[in-house]
Amino acid sequence: MRVVVDAGSGLAPWRQVQDQIIRLIARGALAPGTRLPPIRQLAGDLGLASGTIARVYRELEAAGWVVTARARGTVVAEAAARSDPAALLRAAAAEFATSAKELGADEEAAVAAVRAVWSPP
Repeated sequence: MRVVVDAGSGLAPWRQVQDQIIRLIARGALAPGTRLPPIRQLAGDLGLASGTIARVYRELEAAGWVVTARARGTVVAEAAARSDPAALLRAAAAEFATSAKELGADEEAAVAAVRAVWSPP
């Protein structure tokens, strides 16, 4: 599992880690039943506090992406327990729309930005 935290991104480290794990699960790079690293190990690898990674794992579990069991640790949940991809896309779009508005962009500029990165020249 490759996760990277960019201190200059403006996005909270816990959110960066959470988003990357969700993407890995969604695209199948982390299959159901795959064990995630222990909290302390991942925190040490990323240079973050254990509490930060604990928050990530709690948020992922609350959303149905992972399950935690004492003996097995934190593992990727079966697909049935997760949100559907359309709901995830709407949530990502809502987050982007909020950011675009905060930057003062109108709808046309926001859509143009998405199109520019969707299929670059």
